[in-house]
Amino acid sequence: MARSAVHKKIQLFRTWATGNPVWCAWQVNYRCNFRCWFCHYWRDPMGDEPELPVEGFRRGAAKLAELGTLLVSLAGGEPLARPDIVEVVRAVGRWHFTFLTTNGWFVTRELAEELFAEGMWGASISIDYADPERHDQRRGMPGAFERALAAIEHFSRARRHKWQRVNWMAVLLEDNLDQLEPMLKLEAEHGAYFMLQPYGVRKTGSRRFIHRETGEIGRYLLELRRKYPNFLSNPYFLSRFDTAVDGGVPGCRAGQAFFNIDSTGDVAVCVEERARPVANLFRNSMPEIVRRLRADTARARCTACWYNCRGEIESLYDPWGLLKSLPTFLFDRGRAPTRCLRERETSDSAPA
Repeated sequence: MARSAVHKKIQLFRTWATGNPVWCAWQVNYRCNFRCWFCHYWRDPMGDEPELPVEGFRRGAAKLAELGTLLVSLAGGEPLARPDIVEVVRAVGRWHFTFLTTNGWFVTRELAEELFAEGMWGASISIDYADPERHDQRRGMPGAFERALAAIEHFSRARRHKWQRVNWMAVLLEDNLDQLEPMLKLEAEHGAYFMLQPYGVRKTGSRRFIHRETGEIGRYLLELRRKYPNFLSNPYFLSRFDTAVDGGVPGCRAGQAFFNIDSTGDVAVCVEERARPVANLFRNSMPEIVRRLRADTARARCTACWYNCRGEIESLYDPWGLLKSLPTFLFDRGRAPTRCLRERETSDSAPA
């Protein structure tokens, strides 16, 4: 029997309170149909490796539940390239809060409804520009913007509960700061949240995509967050963007607050350390996995990223950040976009 949403929240608090990691990025594949300029995962040789079957996700999710409930991001690659992704979400969602990060290309109305019917907590769709041509160019796929926007609409209409979230996820690049406000206006029309993370140099090894105008980014982002009620990113996270793009944020909690599982079950402190696993989900016990994650000291030296999976989770360990996160994680009182949910409820209750 699947844990209820309330039970999961209690177990999530237990996970956090006992000092166990609360976020797991689980790469369901390394295949991708896009050719993004600022991400080379589609070149990853692991794309040719066998992918974990659904039964592996069932066993792995039950094993992770020994820690409590986790926030599990199912990513890749492009996770929706897997034809069995609904079964994967069902398997992991029995115990945990599941998210999907997608470029939106494969999303249909039927698929969005199936995923949310399985209790998926949220979907993040990647769009980096309000200008369709610029987005398509950077993503290496004509029509990417149109498909991503349609995916947001499909997911927004498919939500069954107020706690289910749809995120417009943007990457801060060297040339799109002026696109943030237009994107915020556009996403509000489609019943979604807006979230942002800075480009991470380890995606490609190149520094050309780093936004260089440091000093005022954090202040500007916080002003946008006050102005637009669906800008969901934690203010603690946003306030450190200048530091992130100008040398990096020290004190990474990789392996302590969050970790990564690759498409074969190997466990590393973060997604960028996936080539240097410390354990395997199926060959090692959970106490051993946690011990090895905590013992890895790579996090203490690395300042290369300020991804959501790092910054948003590290917000939970700052008093201000924790206070701002509680409505989103625990009480379903985040500033939820209700337009599409109301439309669904009205449609469902209308007489035939």
